[in-house]
Amino acid sequence: MTSLMRIRISSLMAMLLLCSALSAQAERLKDITSIAGVRSNHLVGYGLVIGLNGSGDSTNSAPFTVQSLKSMLAKFGVVVPPNVNPSLKNVAAVMIHAELPPFAKAGQNIDITVSSIANAKSLRGGSLLMAPLKGADGQTYAIAQGNMVVGGFGAEGGDGSSVTVNIPSVGRIPNGATVEREVPTPFSQNGPLVLNLKTPDFTTAMRIAERINEVVGDGTALPVDSSAVQVRSPVNQSQKVAFLSMLQAIEVTPGKAPARVIVNARTGTIVMNGYVRVMPVAVAHGSLTVSVSESLDVSQPGALARRGNTVVTPRSDVSITQESNPMFLMGGKSSVALEDIVRAVNNVGAAPGDMVSILEALKQAGALRAELIVI
Repeated sequence: MTSLMRIRISSLMAMLLLCSALSAQAERLKDITSIAGVRSNHLVGYGLVIGLNGSGDSTNSAPFTVQSLKSMLAKFGVVVPPNVNPSLKNVAAVMIHAELPPFAKAGQNIDITVSSIANAKSLRGGSLLMAPLKGADGQTYAIAQGNMVVGGFGAEGGDGSSVTVNIPSVGRIPNGATVEREVPTPFSQNGPLVLNLKTPDFTTAMRIAERINEVVGDGTALPVDSSAVQVRSPVNQSQKVAFLSMLQAIEVTPGKAPARVIVNARTGTIVMNGYVRVMPVAVAHGSLTVSVSESLDVSQPGALARRGNTVVTPRSDVSITQESNPMFLMGGKSSVALEDIVRAVNNVGAAPGDMVSILEALKQAGALRAELIVI
């Protein structure tokens, strides 16, 4: 392992220790909890983008685009003969999706994303025609329409060569949809509020309830489980808003996170928090390298020989090398912390990919006092 890699690992270790120290500080309830029922809702719709500069769908490969156009024109009294399929180089069939934020009122505008579902090359310069956006219940909650904003573009030459920057088949329309229907939330109903922890933890839930009871009054909060705390709130709507504003500003010290080691097997990335411990264990690490090289030799008869031909004969050379890394002891008479683990990794010279195998072996040996998660 090079000195530069060791410096990077040491810097990473320092950063992890700093993050671990900061995690023990008090945090606002606004940052570590969410209110049950106060959530966004996903909307999806189907529509047509028109006005494209010859970069729309192909009539042969996208018959539903022609069908959609005929249906739309029929609503305006324009009848297209069934046996006629117009060429639609300036029209593209698209799917629209958006996120309806909580407490969105009728008449408010939301951003939408428009994506081609056929073989349109680009949506740049197009306009989305009016399209309904529906929720999971099949009800229409917003109406979308507007001019596309596309970040990508493409160019194509006469010889078939082309170049594309970013993704021109996807675009956005800021404030491109108008909310038509409100989504009811439990917040407007009578009853207690429920604070859901973003990271479930029994200790954190207990501390949140104790802190709320200390600030507001005994009996106000009750921990339900590791991820929820029930809070009594005022019945009046305006008082409930003020109460929740005060509640979210309360600071609570979360419980210590469980010891975890996260391993990304695809990239070799390893992240461990400051609570990881390793019991005394001996580790040996080495690598075996097998090299095979091919060469050609020329064999020809002697100078006075009357018979024989010049021939080429292959020759293979196989060599095996193995690094001699001594066995090292991780930990003494007691368990070691994150700093000692990283120092031991630097001493053995293990690359991140090799470290994955070492961690798995430590877990199987019962020496790793942490949850090993492979993603």
